[in-house]
Amino acid sequence: MNTVLFDLDGTLLPMNMDDFMDTYFKALESRFETLGFDPEKIKKCLWAGTKAMVANEGYITNEECFWNVFEKYFSDDGKKLERRKRIKIEREMTKFYKSDFQVARFNTRPDSLANECVDLLKSKGYQIVVATNPLYPQVATYERLSWAGFEPDEFLHVTTYENSCFSKPNLNYYRHLLKTLDKDAEDCLMVGNDVDEDMCALEIGMDVFLLNECLINSKKKDISQYKKGNWKVFREYIDTLPNI
Repeated sequence: MNTVLFDLDGTLLPMNMDDFMDTYFKALESRFETLGFDPEKIKKCLWAGTKAMVANEGYITNEECFWNVFEKYFSDDGKKLERRKRIKIEREMTKFYKSDFQVARFNTRPDSLANECVDLLKSKGYQIVVATNPLYPQVATYERLSWAGFEPDEFLHVTTYENSCFSKPNLNYYRHLLKTLDKDAEDCLMVGNDVDEDMCALEIGMDVFLLNECLINSKKKDISQYKKGNWKVFREYIDTLPNI
């Protein structure tokens, strides 16, 4: 094993996901309402686009998948938006993630042990990847990384909706990521807090560690088979890993 993959939301960036999403959508709806858009329509389009990305079969990027469906739901006739209108919405989305999105930060908290663990792994020679579910654009993903106290260039790779064509828990998300990294499954350890989305990497041969501080186990699966614990336990575990 020479590469460690970390989930972001609830892992590198501890959070209550329900509170985070509630604040996020309220802020987004408020911004677009002030611009003259129907906030309920925007929310409907976002959810439809997100569901489409989760179901993406890999023929197009998640970014393309999202906007294809967003346009369909946003336009009254189900056709593509005028280029000028789409550009305006995209620009406003980017502005939102650079400004108003900050309010969602208060539903998160940086964890010094997370940063310490990343630094320790790097000092031992391991490559570090942010394997977050790629349902957000790069600007939003990098913003959340900064809340956790990280810079994007600290990592070998960060998955975003621009560079991904599958989403968790689709195992092809992990297969595509391995191909991008030029790694074998046996080279990697996946660390995450979501039993369905992160621990499924075990099925293709990755080692896994379930971080249980912000545990998500919506299907109440048996988790006895996984290495698991909080950041302190994870730190103790990586202390035992060899230098490479």
